Amino acid sequence: MAVNADVAAAPPLPPPPRLWLVRHAAPLIEPGVCYGVRDVAADPAATRAAAQRLASALPTAALVWHSTLQRCELLALDLQALRPDLAPNPDTRLREMDFGSWEGQAWDAIGKPAIDVWTGAFHTHAPGGGESLQAMLARVDRALHAARQCHAELAARDVVWITHAGVARCVDWLLAHGPSAPPEPGTWPVHAPAWGHWVIRSLRE
Repeated sequence: MAVNADVAAAPPLPPPPRLWLVRHAAPLIEPGVCYGVRDVAADPAATRAAAQRLASALPTAALVWHSTLQRCELLALDLQALRPDLAPNPDTRLREMDFGSWEGQAWDAIGKPAIDVWTGAFHTHAPGGGESLQAMLARVDRALHAARQCHAELAARDVVWITHAGVARCVDWLLAHGPSAPPEPGTWPVHAPAWGHWVIRSLRE
């Protein structure tokens, strides 16, 4: 039985583009303190252990970006020491939310009334005069667009973000709802990678 030459010659489909969302190791800060862009260091031993896990898991020729905060930058550098093929690139769009004047304060000291104002206008209110969720979603969406462009131009490379829980939640929201949909009460993603671990998401739009 003859085989159609066009069918036989069809090239295999390329692998789906993937985004690795890697969270930094546990930060060296007292429990119950608000920190977002506060440049808190991460536990060095936990960072090295996370880098070892990641170095074993990542494919060759992955493209690595990291938040410019030191808890992410140190993980990126430890990863590069183990995997010289994975040169890290800093990206301010991958930073955690800016909590303004709340940074470094205990949540108890900030107080429930101020927190209630924020949660009551969760999409548009800037906590502590810092950054609104709307603004954060917009910058993470720009980073997603850039990641898709890089994947298209460089063909089938996985993209790795060494980042924060807030950015990982923004990605999940953007992939499910897009950049313009404001979160309704109870709809914002609560899950994020554990310290020093990651989740993998599709980069397809």
